[in-house]
Amino acid sequence: MHMSTLSISLALGIRVVLVLLFLPFSALDKLLDFRNAVAQAQEAVQNKVAATALILIGLFIEVFMSAGVVSGIADRACAFVLAGYCAVTALVWKQFWRPGHFWSSSDGKARALFWDFWKNLALAAGFLLIVFGTDASSIAQFLAHPTIQSHPYQLTQERTAVSTDSLPVVP
Repeated sequence: MHMSTLSISLALGIRVVLVLLFLPFSALDKLLDFRNAVAQAQEAVQNKVAATALILIGLFIEVFMSAGVVSGIADRACAFVLAGYCAVTALVWKQFWRPGHFWSSSDGKARALFWDFWKNLALAAGFLLIVFGTDASSIAQFLAHPTIQSHPYQLTQERTAVSTDSLPVVP
């Protein structure tokens, strides 16, 4: 396999796996079992209309933001929204501290929620790697231009050469 094909395939595969939970699985689950999804949303919001609105917003985020991450269209902004979605989901529906008796049972509800909470936050962090990259310099770039694409499937042949003239002189 040619290296450029491998590089593009790997970039695509990583992004597909990152969003796979949402598109198709969670989105499809919301569509096929909408009534149960609304009932679950009502655990956080008692009002059925508000719970329905939350499910529809979630469905929109899961479908369109996931598509943006995979396609590379406004992928950084889409990944930012998905990171927030994961964090909010963790804080609202994965409250491991509420059931109590966390240490009394290794198979209790609190333990299951604990792991789900941290999985959501880990997934959010994965999306933030798309948003900000792996170094601090890209944070300012994202904040200045949040809809600029990362061009995940573009291969660049340019390499920046560092001249010794540009290095600071150490006395």
